[in-house]
Amino acid sequence: MNDTTTGTTAGTTPGTTPAPAAAPTGSGPWRLARTELLRRASVRVALAVIALFLLMAAGAPLLSALGGWSPEEFDKSAVDPYLGGRPIGPFGGVSPDHWLGVEPVTGRDLFARVVHGAQVSLFIAFTATAIVVAAGTAAGIAAGYFGGRTDAVLSRLMDLTMSFPSLIFMIAMMSVAKDVNRVALMTAVIGVFGWPGVARVVRGQTLSLKHREYVDAARVGGSGPWRILTREILPGVSGPVIASTTLIVPGMIATEAALSYLGVGVRPPTPSWGQMIAESVAFYDTDPMYFIIPSTCLFLTVLAFTLLGDALRDVLDPRSGRT
Repeated sequence: MNDTTTGTTAGTTPGTTPAPAAAPTGSGPWRLARTELLRRASVRVALAVIALFLLMAAGAPLLSALGGWSPEEFDKSAVDPYLGGRPIGPFGGVSPDHWLGVEPVTGRDLFARVVHGAQVSLFIAFTATAIVVAAGTAAGIAAGYFGGRTDAVLSRLMDLTMSFPSLIFMIAMMSVAKDVNRVALMTAVIGVFGWPGVARVVRGQTLSLKHREYVDAARVGGSGPWRILTREILPGVSGPVIASTTLIVPGMIATEAALSYLGVGVRPPTPSWGQMIAESVAFYDTDPMYFIIPSTCLFLTVLAFTLLGDALRDVLDPRSGRT
């Protein structure tokens, strides 16, 4: 008899439903999360904006050289001394020589200062975030896994740090510091006060993971605490940590900008977006472009990281409960 009966296929029985196809190779949770993220238009736009500013920061020396001006170089011919140093030309002195115009009074090229300001602002934000995430993850895992006295000490330290008036301490510390690397000091001070938030998230996640079957199996199999923490617990908390990281970065950028705006952050001639915004306040009515350009860069960067962080939290953090 011919096996190719109509309505049936080889290897199946008439009247039965074929078995579902196997999942494609490599379709793990991280691959699925990446696919879900890239489906969102807001994430694609956010990634494009972040990539643009990261490339700007990384290539700041090259970009300023292409523009023909260094961030500290004055161009007195680009400002009118008889009008209080107002830039010559429309839109704050925009011209083929100065692509984004110039600073009032000094005539420094705004494009060069913006790209170098991105380098300083993003370096401080990323370095401080790395300190916060590393310290918070280590403390949270230790508190959640070991419990007892370790948990009590670390939890009280978290409470103490979070209750401390961090902004006032930052302003005081940055104000009295003399003859120090202000970028390094600002990075350290911002990082010191940011870790308890991450530590609490990681501690809660660790408490829910340390009695899972695969952790108990590793413990029974003779694995030590270090191996269990790094091989079993850490991968389980990585999702919430990554989501929290992308939400911490915009806060760090804003904190650096706020401190520089208050005059206790990065000091001239080193450019910073917050410093430029502070200096532009005196000229917002005569040269609004000087205020608009660094403010727009700061706004777009913070917004892009916030959108990316919200999307990552939706996809990677099962506790968020959002879709």
